[in-house]
Amino acid sequence: DSIFTLAETVEMKLNKVHPDYQSSARWIPALPYHWPPVRMLVNALVKLIPPFRGDAQTTVRWAVHGPSRSKIYQPASPASDAALLWIHGGGYLCFSANTDDATCRRLVDALGITVVSVDYRSAPQSAFPAALDDCVASWEWLQQHSVELGIDPQRVVVAGESAGGGLAATLAQRLLDEGGPPPVAQWLLAPMLDDRTATREDLTAEQHFVWNNRNNWGGWQRYLGQDPGLPEAPTHAVAARRESLAGLPETLLTIGDLDLFYEECVTYAERLQSDGVACELFVTERGVHGMETLLPASPPGRLHWDAVFAFLGRKLDLNQDRSNPN
Repeated sequence: DSIFTLAETVEMKLNKVHPDYQSSARWIPALPYHWPPVRMLVNALVKLIPPFRGDAQTTVRWAVHGPSRSKIYQPASPASDAALLWIHGGGYLCFSANTDDATCRRLVDALGITVVSVDYRSAPQSAFPAALDDCVASWEWLQQHSVELGIDPQRVVVAGESAGGGLAATLAQRLLDEGGPPPVAQWLLAPMLDDRTATREDLTAEQHFVWNNRNNWGGWQRYLGQDPGLPEAPTHAVAARRESLAGLPETLLTIGDLDLFYEECVTYAERLQSDGVACELFVTERGVHGMETLLPASPPGRLHWDAVFAFLGRKLDLNQDRSNPN
């Protein structure tokens, strides 16, 4: 009976998911990534996927800076001297720049810009601030090598998905505080913004698809080196802990309304707006975590990417580039 009841519960939950996402959501379990054996297995399986090494349309190379590196994607025929710094997801625990080859190629193909993808160190082997330090190193490398890259250092967006979205948000905060050259905008895709979400038993009971609150607790605990939800967190470790968001760059925040991070993302968007930061919030109805990049050609995926490309095109003045080619 208990097995039958569990199966019924899964089916009821699936009925809430967008029809174009139901099949994938059914077969993508919310694995306990914070358990070392699971994390090792996932990373080993991911490494079996051949990485993209470039083709006639896109060149690829690596840049090493300190203990981390970046994967650089450039169109053979650039349509613009704008660029985007991308930060991959993985709950702060796993994956690499190679994991997000498809997303980076989509951005290069659609926009004709350079994409620099951060290959940062993961927890628990390298806890905070290692990953954020690596993002800063990639940003500084991009700025220092702008001539070599053929890009305008003042026309760069920072962006990321899930934990990478959280890192993009804290990178923008740190750059603001340290007075370095700011990004022209930030795009946060289903970002992991608030460790206090992990303490909510009501969300733990919901058992979200792909990334649930037990994973969330484990990811935050290993990244922060302390239990999530404590009264204090290290500066720049948790984007939502910042008292004032004033002065941050214009923001696009995209999220599914069935995502574990939905409430924290809506709150962050509202706080940005109340602190005077222009912020667009794009919500995928009946959307679950990760589907925007896993199924980009689905109807909800196309709507999501249309909104992303419209925002990036506007903030990077890509229409002007196309009307005034070099």
